[in-house]
Amino acid sequence: MEAGGIPEPLTNKPGDAGRGREVVLNRDEGGCLLCHGIAVAGDERTRNTGNIAPPLDGAGARLSAAQLRLRLVDSTRIDPQTVMPAYYRVEGLNQVAAAYRGRPILSAQQVEDAVAFLATLKEPR
Repeated sequence: MEAGGIPEPLTNKPGDAGRGREVVLNRDEGGCLLCHGIAVAGDERTRNTGNIAPPLDGAGARLSAAQLRLRLVDSTRIDPQTVMPAYYRVEGLNQVAAAYRGRPILSAQQVEDAVAFLATLKEPR
């Protein structure tokens, strides 16, 4: 692990930004929009997004792929008090819904796809 990031992808298959867009924007899949704001022209899902976490706009300019990956895998490594869930870590978690015990919220490929999409977001709001 590099300082503040996970440099190696979790899969051998490269992340796909198109699939990652769906992971990030689909409230039932990633749930990112519940807390994070984002503006995607022409996509109604981004009209009423969260404002309790940093906006995702410009994430690719602020953070490297390695840093984005770590935040998705286990954001508690950056901030132990964060309310953001660990999307890929399954061990040592508290208050996990029965449906998610022992399994990640996102698969390794979904994490890589989300990283690929977030890395394309270069412009801030």
